[in-house]
Amino acid sequence: MSVGEEVRAEQTRPQQSLGTAAARNLATTTKSVPQMQEISSRWLLRMLPWVDIQGGAYRVNRRLTFAVGDGRLTFVKTGDRVEVIPAELGELPALRSYADEEVLSELARRCQQRDFAAGEVIASFGSQADAVHLLAHGRVEKIGTGPYGEDESLGILADGSYFGDQALLDQDAIWEYTARAVTACTVLVLPRQDVQQIAERSGTLREHLRQHRSVPRQRTNKYGEKEIDLAAGHSGEPDIPHTFVDYEASPREYELSVAQTVLRIHTRVADLYNQPMNQTEQQIRLTVEALKERQEHELVNNREFGLLHNCEYDQRIQPHAGVPSPDDMDELLSRRRGTKLFLAHPRAIAAFGRELNKRGLVPETIDIGGNRIPTWRGVPVFPCNKIPVTEARTTSIIAMRTGEQEQGVIGLRAAGIPDEIEPSLSVRFMGINEQAIIKYLVTAYYSAAVLVPDALGVLENVEIGRW
Repeated sequence: MSVGEEVRAEQTRPQQSLGTAAARNLATTTKSVPQMQEISSRWLLRMLPWVDIQGGAYRVNRRLTFAVGDGRLTFVKTGDRVEVIPAELGELPALRSYADEEVLSELARRCQQRDFAAGEVIASFGSQADAVHLLAHGRVEKIGTGPYGEDESLGILADGSYFGDQALLDQDAIWEYTARAVTACTVLVLPRQDVQQIAERSGTLREHLRQHRSVPRQRTNKYGEKEIDLAAGHSGEPDIPHTFVDYEASPREYELSVAQTVLRIHTRVADLYNQPMNQTEQQIRLTVEALKERQEHELVNNREFGLLHNCEYDQRIQPHAGVPSPDDMDELLSRRRGTKLFLAHPRAIAAFGRELNKRGLVPETIDIGGNRIPTWRGVPVFPCNKIPVTEARTTSIIAMRTGEQEQGVIGLRAAGIPDEIEPSLSVRFMGINEQAIIKYLVTAYYSAAVLVPDALGVLENVEIGRW
């Protein structure tokens, strides 16, 4: 008998027992609770020390620090033409706090666009510095001379950086290092001669530059804080210096942010379909999970208090070769004492692992809550998929010192709010409307504060697509 004939015979044979499809109507199935792909490990929320605050705000008092204008510039690209936003020129130390929009616009128009190939020298050590260079795109390496005459790297500059700004104030300034393009670079050059020409016509700019030259330099420590006068190693009866510790007059305050949603459940569902699982509980559980995911995203990316946007520019470094190498991670560690953790996108961790494999290095792991977490120099590297990956396949790696006592990074919350189900997270009953729909207001209050600048560092523009 052929296969087709056997199938036809099976179909015509009378059914001798109850089929499985009919039997399921009488059976109690075993079900899972509703699943959700969005749930992640959320290591940042788990590892960040949380401080309960009152009044909805947290004020960070610091010693008086003198700003030096080491910000970052923003550019606008139209086709192959790149222009600096005029107001961004106020980030240059010589133009800091200068606010004449008309003059700044004229200065922006005087910037000359230049393109450099990889390996090309932009400025040479010892030559006259007669222009400030604004790096719109690419990476530039600052190269100095070591104690024995060899070249040594003084750092990597990337998009938004500037160099040669001393040329705007000192006509005798020289380049103290060589600037060489690591990749193809687009640079805007603002000559000192053009600035002087505009200053001759603008009294406000001329006066601003004159005051900037004449203001005596404040005595500060290496962190920019007002110096505390001390005497040490003396003998006899010399005059001991008098001093005091000055504070910032307008300390920063972090207000609690909020994430909210209104959960709606029909009373018919809540009344009739609560076995074997409570529908209201499951709806609230999944909503809370989504709220926590958004909370961690905001702690990383929010422009007001997010870690990526609140890292000081002198705590941001660039990878020397683009990929996240052990050398770059060591450089990131060296910027602060007592680093407690790294945060990196899982793809950045994979890229770092490839670099370790190339060098024959095997990172140690530690057990945290039953999870094996890789470490570098004893500091755990936690995955965080909230750190963005750009279209150019670059991302960032965050290093933090945490804790209020350690002058680190802390999370802020308001424990004890009404209808709280977790600290600073509440589910509040809002009533039933005329369509018999129950409403719950689900709310989370949170923020993050960086107590001192060196508590937070970022390795930027990490390439994750190179093998």
